[in-house]
Amino acid sequence: MLLQIPGVIPPDTVQAFRELADRDDLFVDGRKTAGWRAKGLKKNLQGGDSQLVKGVLRKAEQAVLGHSVVQAAARPRSVVRMLFSRYDGGMTYGNHVDDALMGGQRTDVSFTLFVSAPESYEGGELVIDDTAGERAIKLDAGGLVIYPSTSLHRVEPVTAGRRVVVVGWLRSYIRDPGQRELLFDLDRAAHALRPDGEGGVDADTALDMVLKARSNLLRRWAED
Repeated sequence: MLLQIPGVIPPDTVQAFRELADRDDLFVDGRKTAGWRAKGLKKNLQGGDSQLVKGVLRKAEQAVLGHSVVQAAARPRSVVRMLFSRYDGGMTYGNHVDDALMGGQRTDVSFTLFVSAPESYEGGELVIDDTAGERAIKLDAGGLVIYPSTSLHRVEPVTAGRRVVVVGWLRSYIRDPGQRELLFDLDRAAHALRPDGEGGVDADTALDMVLKARSNLLRRWAED
């Protein structure tokens, strides 16, 4: 499941990241955290081991883990790793799949948190190889995209301006992406039926999600 969520981090956290992004002394070669295959594909900068970078990453982590849609869609058990990444002109990251294990923990869900305003740079789209084909994603500042860590993906070359993002990986309580999607659909349908009217989904959409979940469960369990 690929999901785009706007406004995950507040404007003050976005601004804090942007101010740090202007400081060259806080960044190191991004290849330091790349696997053997990715080292030849990765050309970017990432925040080093400074207290300033760690502090703002903690704020972003709290916002991501505290977001209700992230909770429902990813079922996060832990944040495996987060990186503060910067792409200047000409920088890119070729097609790759994220490491299955980082620091001894399984990576189930990957995410990119956009810090730069989309109009402030050219190129730099996150391209994810989805079941429906390639999808190019470039969100407003503060927006988040989450997707299975099994996905092949890349970052297109930045041709002008600067792309600033936070990337991260979650370990989920639910390892299987299809099962996570089933639970997410049922959660959304249940919220639509709340008596306080705060579900945010109309009854027809809720019915569609329940029927979708029923069909997908039947596919999993049926023996023909």
